[in-house]
Amino acid sequence: MTTSLDEQDRYKEIRPYNDNEVPAAIERLISDEELISAVLRFRFPKAVNYFSWLLKPLVRRALRNRVKNVRTVDDVQQQVAHFMEQMIAKTTDAVTYSGLENLQSDKGYLFISNHRDIAMDPAFVNWGLYQCGLDTARIAIGDNLLRKPCATELMRLNKSFIVKRSAKGPREMAKTFSELSSYIADSLQEGHNIWIAQKEGRAKDGDDCTDPAILKMFHMAGKQKKLGFVEYMQQLNIVPVAISYEYDPGDEAKARELYETSTNGSYQKSEFEDIESIVAGIIGYKGRVHVNVGQPLTDGFSTPEELAAVIDQAIHAQYRLFASNLLAAGVDASDVTPEQRTQFEQRMAAMDPKWREIAKAMYAKPVENQRG
Repeated sequence: MTTSLDEQDRYKEIRPYNDNEVPAAIERLISDEELISAVLRFRFPKAVNYFSWLLKPLVRRALRNRVKNVRTVDDVQQQVAHFMEQMIAKTTDAVTYSGLENLQSDKGYLFISNHRDIAMDPAFVNWGLYQCGLDTARIAIGDNLLRKPCATELMRLNKSFIVKRSAKGPREMAKTFSELSSYIADSLQEGHNIWIAQKEGRAKDGDDCTDPAILKMFHMAGKQKKLGFVEYMQQLNIVPVAISYEYDPGDEAKARELYETSTNGSYQKSEFEDIESIVAGIIGYKGRVHVNVGQPLTDGFSTPEELAAVIDQAIHAQYRLFASNLLAAGVDASDVTPEQRTQFEQRMAAMDPKWREIAKAMYAKPVENQRG
């Protein structure tokens, strides 16, 4: 009995692209009108309305020339690394790491990270792995961010796999999350690293908490193997990761959303708001950034809720507190310089008074979490 190609490639709908799919995906991107228009708006905002007919062919030619030698997933990662180097130089004062030295190149790790920025959180983790000569992680991304075909192409080229949050109904959701659980398990078994946020959506209020539902999803593949929760979780090499930004490029937008929600009972996102958040996170000033990679978790839990608490404790303890956090929390820290104090006060003063205190609370929350 022969196995069909679809059965061999059971994760085709959600997995990142393989080497042999890269050239066609790049060609689709270069041919995508929306992507070219987006590049024009970003690079030539004043000229786009009058000279788009002239600029579009030039942008396409420039893109094609830039990626003419990109043929594999590793080639894409080299391009991303070059972009990261430029972005770090322009938008940060320093990017530092701790804990990477404890990782082994022959193991696949399940990095569970706090979540502040849609694109930059996994990008900074992967930058650290890349700098150490380790395999970059496959990145979990919700299909709510992939409404445009060009976004799907870009993410799957960059080792992202799709979390189908749009699944409806118990049966469809069970099938979707079972497939996701198996994909993560098989990836780890093959020695690939995985990055996933500790909960759906960014921690807009600065409170980094793990959703036990994600851990239950992991265990679905374990249940199929008749393995208990603890035994199966111990096999996954779960590593808590704390990512700290001295300044969050999205702090004002997050505070505004929280204000609108608390005042009006809800907040309605605009059509392109998620994309705008991604762009703001990439090009916005971040100050210093620190990524702390923890030790694999092997004990101290017997249920998803207990494991979530263990992950939270690790992320809170590992979180690098910057002057912005200490000043927002009113902590009298001797190592906060007058320049840092002025910088923080000016940033807060530039915000609308209606959501200024919400932004301060966001920066203060990691301090409160460390205190316990």
